[in-house]
Amino acid sequence: MANTNELKTKTLAETENYIAWTAEEPDGEITYHLELNNVTLHFFFEEWEEFLSLVNSLPKDISRP
Repeated sequence: MANTNELKTKTLAETENYIAWTAEEPDGEITYHLELNNVTLHFFFEEWEEFLSLVNSLPKDISRP
């Protein structure tokens, strides 16, 4: 018998040190997760959309000081 509380996850993007993934919660809600080394950030959909907006508004051509 399948465990109905088991999360369904999907990797969105991954590098050597970071990973972004989603999880379908038992109640059907999708949550978004960023693992950045030893820190994990968890987002609900509206928060994820705002985070993506923030990242997309960052300058693309930042030069090092």
